[in-house]
Amino acid sequence: MTETATQTLTAADRCDRCGAQAYVRVVLPGGGDLMFCAHHYSANAEILSNKAAEVVDETRFI
Repeated sequence: MTETATQTLTAADRCDRCGAQAYVRVVLPGGGDLMFCAHHYSANAEILSNKAAEVVDETRFI
């Protein structure tokens, strides 16, 4: 998981599941990314982290 010093996701970034503010970006190995609110990432974290090339978790900014 990638830890960043400053917040890179903004209020304009929305969860791909429900449209709430995204706090997690999952970068896929084949390109592209998925964005999730804290709830939907938490519900799928094990599966997503196993398949991701990178996970940017900014839930500490909630």
